[in-house]
This record gives sequence, C-alpha cells and structure tokens, in this order.
Amino acid sequence: MIVLSRKTIKGASSSFWMQSLGALVLFCVFHSISGYSERERAHDLMSRYPLIDGHNDLALQLRILHDNRLSQIDLHNVSKVATDIYRLQAGHVQAQMFAVYVMCGAQQKDAVRLTLEQIDVVRRMCTEYQDFELVTSAQELKNAEMRRKIACLISVEGGHSIDSSIPTLRMLYQLGVRSMALTHTCNTPWAESSSKLYNVFQRQNNSLTEFGKAVVDEMNRLGMIVDLSHTSWDTALAVLKHSKASVIFSHSSSYSICNHSRNVPDWLLHELKKNNGLIMVNLHSKFISCKDEANISRVADHFDHIKKVVGAESIGVGGDFEGAVSFPKGLEDVSKYPALIQELLQRKWTEDELANVLRRNFQRVFEDVEKVRDQLSSKRPSEVQIPLEEVQNPCRLVLRPPGSTGLRSDQNTSSGAEHGSPGLLILVPVLLLASLFVTE
Repeated sequence: MIVLSRKTIKGASSSFWMQSLGALVLFCVFHSISGYSERERAHDLMSRYPLIDGHNDLALQLRILHDNRLSQIDLHNVSKVATDIYRLQAGHVQAQMFAVYVMCGAQQKDAVRLTLEQIDVVRRMCTEYQDFELVTSAQELKNAEMRRKIACLISVEGGHSIDSSIPTLRMLYQLGVRSMALTHTCNTPWAESSSKLYNVFQRQNNSLTEFGKAVVDEMNRLGMIVDLSHTSWDTALAVLKHSKASVIFSHSSSYSICNHSRNVPDWLLHELKKNNGLIMVNLHSKFISCKDEANISRVADHFDHIKKVVGAESIGVGGDFEGAVSFPKGLEDVSKYPALIQELLQRKWTEDELANVLRRNFQRVFEDVEKVRDQLSSKRPSEVQIPLEEVQNPCRLVLRPPGSTGLRSDQNTSSGAEHGSPGLLILVPVLLLASLFVTE
C-alpha cells in the first residue's frame, strides 16, 4: 500500500489542473485560429434552419445556355453556372425563389409569352427532379422542409410581364407564381424603376398610378408577395403606404454601405419595418462594395448595418446568383452560404437572430401575406383596366369595328383600324356573323 502525503497529492492535483488548463487554452487557440469551431457551428445551425434564398436567376441561364432544353442537362451538376442541386444541398439551401425574368425589351411585345415559357421551365425542373418540390403556400414550404426537399417558389421579376393586365396577373397566380417584382430596369405604365436604362413611361410625381395601386390590391387579395427590388424609392414608399400585407425587397442591400440606386436607404428601411416587411441582402459585388470586387467581410457589413437600423427580424438573404456577373471572394456560388453565416457568428450574431435571417423572417412574411388574403376572401376579383392612353401599346388590339362610337379618329389604336389592319378586317365579319345567333 502506497501512502501519499497531502502535500504530494496537492502538488499532483495542481499539476494536473495546470496541464488541463494549458490543453484547453491550446485547444481554444487552435480552434480560434483555424475557424473550425465557427465553421462547424455554421453548418450545424444551417442544418437546423436551412436557408430560404429570395432570388436566383437559374431559369434565365437555362434559356441562354440551353434554350430551355432540360433534356440536354442534368440539374444535379451544371457547368457554367453557380447553381445546381448538389451545390444547393451543400449550401444548406432548402427553399429557392426562382426568378421568372424576361428582358425589358420585350415590353409591349411578347413579354407575356416569354414569361409563360420561363414559368414552364421552372415548373418542369421543380417537378421532374425528385430533389425539388414546387410549393405555393407557407404550409407547403414547411412540409417540403420536413421531407428534406428543396422547395421551389416562383417569382416573376418585372411588372412588364403582365402587360398591364390584372387578369394576366391572376393567371400567373394560377400557374404557381407567388411573388412579383413591380418593375425591373424599365418603368411600366404604372410603376417606376430604380434604373434609368430605358427611357419609357416617364411620369412626374406619379411613381405608382391608380392602376398600380389596383395591381398591389389584387396581389394582396390573391396572396401574392409584392417585391420592391428594382423599384424606385418613390414607388417603394407608395407601395409600403398602400399595401395591406407585408412586402419584400427580394435582392437588395444597404445604400448606406454602398450608394447604388438598387440598394435601400435607411429612411426607407424604417418604412419597411413599419410594414413588418423584409429586405433580403443581395450578394452582387457592385451592390456590396460599389465595384466589381468584394469580400465576405463587406457583405457582413451590410447585415450589421441593417440590423442596427431595423433589427435582425427584418433581414433575409437574396443572393442573386445567375443574375449578376461578379460575387464576393468566398461566395462564388450557392454552396458557399455557410461561409457567410460563419462570418456573422464571428461578429457575435446570436443563433436566434441567424435562424430568423435564414428562414423564419421569410416564413413570417409569407404567412402574413396569406393572412391578408384570407381577410380579403369576400372581395371579388378586380376588374380595373388601365386606360389605353396610359399603355401606349401599338400591339394592343381594340375589339371594336372602325368608326364605332367612342373610338376617336386621332386615337393611335393597336389594331391600326385606320390603315386596314388584317386582324381587324378578319374580326369584323366574325362579329357580324356572331350577331346573327344572338337572341333577344
């Protein structure tokens, strides 16, 4: 039997704790230097609260690169783009708002046809691949998460896609569209863009017309999310004061950090806060650093600033992958999202705040939009029509024969009645023939 003195035991115990403390310090220093701890925390957090991304233009790239021929590619692994199924899974992206975008040059031409074709390709890719699931409600979004599917939400990017027609808006909703940006880089006859690229539908002190308000009202009635990214600040303010439901900026950043017209100033963020809406931070380098190059730290500056102004409950993520040309170093594709969450963890964002940013804020807005829809369920579909003089569209057919009452001789109708439009020449005998079968 070995007997140790208290002094010996005390010395050994002290030595043990000193060694243990030293090992702990080295462990913490190692993990701090390597970033391993934060990286693991980021992945763990995102596995529990996977990301809802507010904006992705993959459908546009499918048209540009593959002419929408899905049979020619495998969406699990797609070259020349930043988005595919494997990378979405690696980035913990559980839900993706896929943008249906057609260029502003199609306005007053074939924008509606092109929009339908883009909706078709999104619906196809989200129903033909088992990893995806097309969702059209807040509950379906939750269900897809439980089934470990990548939820697809369809968002139309630009009000020119409805050709100033509320019935067309309703038909897009029937096809699964659950969000629409009121403008893109061009004004519509009823809303104003943040861009001056196209010199069309210029108005003074009328950034949201009466018809524009009717579009917002119908979106509220349908349960379609109003998206203010790409609108002018005046249009955004008008919508925030008019909409009965919460709205989003699906892919915009902070103007105070980068003074680009696509970003949102602090005074407008305060109005968004009153609306209980959401700004989903865009990762495009020019909107992050106001130049072609940026880094993750600068992206996090936008998150920090917006949190300081309106709180973490007003923030989401809208990457804008496939729609922009340059992204911050370390955030080059959708698989890199955990690096952003790691940076925010290092900046002492709490897990609860980040859970809100990752998905809970968007879920709340979607549910609010549906709550307003339910409150308006007794309201009949809008029959508001835009005045022809506001549309100024030479491709619109006026369904009246030449010389009928109410058609001014100087009116520039789309049918070209004064010039013997073939379409109208065919229409007139059809109408006359139809009248023979009308009974009193």
